[in-house]
Amino acid sequence: MSVLLLAAVALVAPPAAPYASSQDESPRVLPRVAPPKKVEVPERLSTEEIVEPLDRAVGFLIESQRPDGTWGSQAPDCLLELGFALETYYSWQMGAHALGTMALAAGPETPARRAALDRAVEWLIEARLSTRGSDWDVDKVWSTLYGFVACVELLEDERLSTGELGARLDARGREFLEVLLAHQSEMGGWAYYDDPPYDRIQTWATSFCTALVLPSLVRAKERGWELEQRVIDRALKYVQRCMLPNGAYEYDLNPQARITGIEHINRIEGSLGRTQVCHWARIRCGDARVSPEDVEQGLAALFQHHGFLDHARTRPIPHEGFHANAGYFYFFAHYYAAKVINTLPAERREEWHALLRPHITKTQWTGGAMSDFMDAGYALTSATAFSILALEEGMKR
Repeated sequence: MSVLLLAAVALVAPPAAPYASSQDESPRVLPRVAPPKKVEVPERLSTEEIVEPLDRAVGFLIESQRPDGTWGSQAPDCLLELGFALETYYSWQMGAHALGTMALAAGPETPARRAALDRAVEWLIEARLSTRGSDWDVDKVWSTLYGFVACVELLEDERLSTGELGARLDARGREFLEVLLAHQSEMGGWAYYDDPPYDRIQTWATSFCTALVLPSLVRAKERGWELEQRVIDRALKYVQRCMLPNGAYEYDLNPQARITGIEHINRIEGSLGRTQVCHWARIRCGDARVSPEDVEQGLAALFQHHGFLDHARTRPIPHEGFHANAGYFYFFAHYYAAKVINTLPAERREEWHALLRPHITKTQWTGGAMSDFMDAGYALTSATAFSILALEEGMKR
């Protein structure tokens, strides 16, 4: 099986059986609740109409959290993805954990939500950093990307940014940054897999991994963290160079753009998620060449071709869908669509959020979780977290 076929296992699915943990060996069996039967999906949803599904999603994160603050398992808990290095499962758990922590911090506080957030932050700070699983498998970068993003986000939350806790979060964020700096590819970006020749510094990068971390790098530099401007400049240049004349972004940068055939991944239909995150990152980095019109064209393409994401959602084989869409692109795409919507003029935002919300809520299970990939704890955590974060973006004014 090629590296490209394997290259991406990162996000989402229904509750797995017992969750394992090195700190807590007691089994935690979550009820398997079937997804809702197919119902007619409304064309638009208002902020009032998503309060209940948003609360249920948050409730799922709280209920599925272990006493030590974690979600999922650092060992295989799904028969569909055996065969990776053992460390890889820990990397997936840590990356999903970072997203879950961000989701708990994103909305209105309740006693239960705050208690879960405190436990999650504590684990994020104290857990060991993940390491490289094998030669081609660098999933530690995925956990580091979102671990770093989470620390930057949490340090902007006044509940968490002061005193000893703030100092510890700052120190952990700097640790994640050190790992990122050591793994920036020669081309300027990041990815969680690699191609030969294998070395400590990866030879391969992807547009979407690089884009998702760029705004946090800018904010970290503004905080005074040790980060040279050229690191940001190289990463931004990488994302910019991935943009194609048709408005899509290449999966990875090539000297000559690859679009071979009508179902290629680098066509608009295969770039539905990458377009949103890359536009958003460039705007947040001050790139004036991405206009509001470009953003709205990218969003229009997302909804026009949304069936390709629907088709790929929950398929367990990476890149199995048309245009090589993978199931785990689904909630990633919707989260960054919500973020790029909020770069538009205020009067244009609600119209786009209203179109986005039904594509999130229609996937919700009766227990509150969302799923877009496979039956693994980390995947369920990350999908539900992405959904919460996307819906919360639409609640901002």
